[in-house]
Amino acid sequence: QVQLVESGGGLVQPGGSLRLSCAASRSIFSINIMGWYRQAPGKQRELVASITSSGSTYYADSVKGRFTISRDNAKNTVYLQVNSLKPEDTAVYYCKAVWQATNYWGQGTQVTVSS
Repeated sequence: QVQLVESGGGLVQPGGSLRLSCAASRSIFSINIMGWYRQAPGKQRELVASITSSGSTYYADSVKGRFTISRDNAKNTVYLQVNSLKPEDTAVYYCKAVWQATNYWGQGTQVTVSS
């Protein structure tokens, strides 16, 4: 079992930045893939970024150059640095871990980009 707790969301103006955190209940060293997804009202949940246990990363085209995913194995935490935020980035951001072929999700953290 893996419990995930996201934090760091909030209300930010366009062009602003946030750092989202996803704290895991177990060592993330053994977790194959961890990722950040987001879901805007009325839209499907979409993959934003992911990172493997070896450090390989993936980014959706819509966030390349603005978002950075990283992991701190010592703190069992994955981060998503989100910069140059746009109103269309407004969504609930969820953390996901894939461990032993099972998907685990956090409860989400709201990011609202508005002036």
